[in-house]
Amino acid sequence: MIEEMERDENVFLMGEEVADYNGAYKISEGMLARFGPRRVVDTPISEAGFAGLGIGAALVGLRPIIEFMSWSFTFVCMDQLVNNAANVRYMSGGQFKVPVVFRGGNGIAHQLGATHSHRMEAFYARIPGLVVVAPSTPAQAKGLLKASIRCDDPVIFLESEKMLNEVGDVPDGNFILPIGRAAIEREGSQVTVVSYGRPLQRCVRTAVDRLVNDYNIDVELIDLRTLRPLDLPAIVDSVKKTGRCVIVDEDWGYCGMGAGIVQKLHKPCFDHLDAPIEYVHSDEIPVPFNHHLEEAMLPSVDRIIEAVKDVCYV
Repeated sequence: MIEEMERDENVFLMGEEVADYNGAYKISEGMLARFGPRRVVDTPISEAGFAGLGIGAALVGLRPIIEFMSWSFTFVCMDQLVNNAANVRYMSGGQFKVPVVFRGGNGIAHQLGATHSHRMEAFYARIPGLVVVAPSTPAQAKGLLKASIRCDDPVIFLESEKMLNEVGDVPDGNFILPIGRAAIEREGSQVTVVSYGRPLQRCVRTAVDRLVNDYNIDVELIDLRTLRPLDLPAIVDSVKKTGRCVIVDEDWGYCGMGAGIVQKLHKPCFDHLDAPIEYVHSDEIPVPFNHHLEEAMLPSVDRIIEAVKDVCYV
């Protein structure tokens, strides 16, 4: 954010506690002192108000970064995001751009209970006009956020509170990753595993390592990175090669993000599949507050391994 604000004076940050408190999770630490209160702006607890303000600012040429303390709170401003941000460019015949980034913590964190633990990707990825991004590494967070800030369409940028302490190599300077292009994280020949965001960091990569090393299953791992636009050709090409597919996310299964991807794969991949597509997701219950129950409802290394073994008939 600092690099983009230094590069472009039209970029500014706005949200709850981003200024005087240095960010609810200290993401914006030092930014108020660096850029001043006109470009790092504290807001009241009114998501509908400051989301709408950000959309209006984008319409007149600014590039706002709007931070939500939690994506679960955006139910109260869904009208702004879905009705306004997503549709203005289309309904104006392209006369207005909406270059705004909405970012913040998405999904299950740690004992925050059901009302603070929603996984919002399926809500927003189904809306034409929105771009939906979900990084899974520190480097991706930088490269995709810079691309999102420069994008002329509204971007839903899904982070995770549980990933804020993750460390990893982050390229210096003008490092930008393309929106709408998945990454083949590991090439393989026997089964395609598809995931994104925190599930990759939390359990998918570990499961893939065990499948390769303990079960001698040659897994191709795809990190989606962007959920809308979805890089469907990359997934289809991989599934045609391997003949098997397992999708992993932390959403609920019914109408979940993974279920939408399964639907997209059926027609182009049907004649190439050697087994039905498996979908590993969270249990169909409100997220429990209890730590052990919360962990039990989530996809796990063991559940992913069993799903891959099932499609491989091992």
